[in-house]
Amino acid sequence: MIRKVNPSTGSGQGILEQADLMEIKNVGGMEKVLNESKNPPSVDEVIEGTVLSIEKAKVYIDIPPFGTGIIYGREYINARDIIKKINVGDTVAGKVISISNKDGYIEISLKEARQALIWNEAEGAIAEKKIFELPVQEANKGGLMLVWQGITGFLPASQLKTEHYPRVSDGDKDKILEELRKLVGQKISVAIIGASPKEGKLIFSEKNPEQKNKEYIIDKYVLGDVVTGEVTGMVDFGVFVKLEEGLEGLVHISEIDWALVENPKLMFHVGQKVKVKIIEIKDGKISLSIKALKENPWNDAEKKYKKDAIVEGVIIKFNKHGALASIEEGIAGLVHISEFGSDEKLHDTLELGKSYTFKITLFDAKEQRMTLSYVPK
Repeated sequence: MIRKVNPSTGSGQGILEQADLMEIKNVGGMEKVLNESKNPPSVDEVIEGTVLSIEKAKVYIDIPPFGTGIIYGREYINARDIIKKINVGDTVAGKVISISNKDGYIEISLKEARQALIWNEAEGAIAEKKIFELPVQEANKGGLMLVWQGITGFLPASQLKTEHYPRVSDGDKDKILEELRKLVGQKISVAIIGASPKEGKLIFSEKNPEQKNKEYIIDKYVLGDVVTGEVTGMVDFGVFVKLEEGLEGLVHISEIDWALVENPKLMFHVGQKVKVKIIEIKDGKISLSIKALKENPWNDAEKKYKKDAIVEGVIIKFNKHGALASIEEGIAGLVHISEFGSDEKLHDTLELGKSYTFKITLFDAKEQRMTLSYVPK
């Protein structure tokens, strides 16, 4: 079957000569060609062909040995942006939507083929663990939205790297969203870990696809281990420490020191080496302690202080229950607000940073609890 291409003017587009079109129709139709072929294309199959002609509302494509394909009607409209970029002689991929229309042509869709090829590429990227640099488009309470090849995908917060994970102590979703929004506009390295063409969904991960299994890493550690790690971040509720690549633990603010810690950010810096003790391994998370490596001041305090003893203490903090008074490094007791009748009277009587006389009303070294009563001078 001879198909002559009229080169047309300057666009590179051409038309099939009328004799050729008649020849195609008179050969017995595309149906006959397909029936005689050993492996004819089927509906939804993606096939390749060479552009023969680009007319006002039709595109003809040579699909040897099966004959001629056509893009027209709604499929032409849907693919206008793609058609603008192709020329006669170009090789294009099309998805078969009908193996023989009324004129004997194979009806194909460029738009659907492009989508099919993209999803195939996505599956290949999953298998090959390819990494893409993509900008964060938007954030929601569950994670981030990114666009790859025109498809919007989702990056769950759980798949973020340590440095991008929203560190919120109480799990407040509004606070998490606030942290995630800080990443909008930034480019991050991600891998595709899930693709669902039917649902039009892509799932991304920022974690290294080659990274060792976290559970396997955790299995190397046991309670009581003392290790040296690197500070990766400080937050209001504690300090994050990397034990090795792929494993990070939290030193809660209450585990930093025996003395009161107000702001961990003033005590540490990123990259600092610290020695920590593993105090809990649970649900894939490791809890660490720095103060566990220091002498517990309550052990000696049991020998020095008893109930009803008179002591001197410095006010180090106010809270909703009253005031905390430190009687020595790491040993503090609560002066309850009920003793003063109101928060205003409490603040009028006791001043932050000043020393006062107190009577110990409760002392439990094992529970590390002490309550004090103010003794006016």
